[in-house]
Amino acid sequence: MSARTEKYSTPRLDETDMKILEILQGDARITLKDLASKVHLSSTPCFERWRRLERHGYIDRYVTVLNAEKVHRGFTVFCSVKLRVLDYKVVQSFTEAIRRIPEVTECYHISGHYDYLLKIHAPDMQYYKYFIVDVLGRIDSIGTIDSSFVMDSVKNSFDILRRSPAPED
Repeated sequence: MSARTEKYSTPRLDETDMKILEILQGDARITLKDLASKVHLSSTPCFERWRRLERHGYIDRYVTVLNAEKVHRGFTVFCSVKLRVLDYKVVQSFTEAIRRIPEVTECYHISGHYDYLLKIHAPDMQYYKYFIVDVLGRIDSIGTIDSSFVMDSVKNSFDILRRSPAPED
């Protein structure tokens, strides 16, 4: 089955499935017993739903979110990158190079003035200066780089299922 066909053949999620996903977003270490209790199921049907959600790709992975300051990677930079030219080989080469750089924790192919948006975690400005020159500077396909430094994190959430409340009339 192709990825395109599989995308449309995944089962529809009911309210209980959505609640399971929402709870797991907030605490991936929750016990099966506690999860089952929160969604008002016994352990076996809850476990079966959880595994089905994993099997059908609704859950990509489980991760531990680290405190960047405590691990000396609290200097966060969003780096907008414009390639010299956009063609298949250049894009492939660029994305392969970016995937190998551990300081780049996120990379998005975007539309607009720039081609890519990178999220970079570094220990400090001095290290970032080295990083721009000696790491990104070695990637031939990069034309321009524009750096934006994070001064404060206002919101940092992985809760993609939560909806805004409906506006009151």
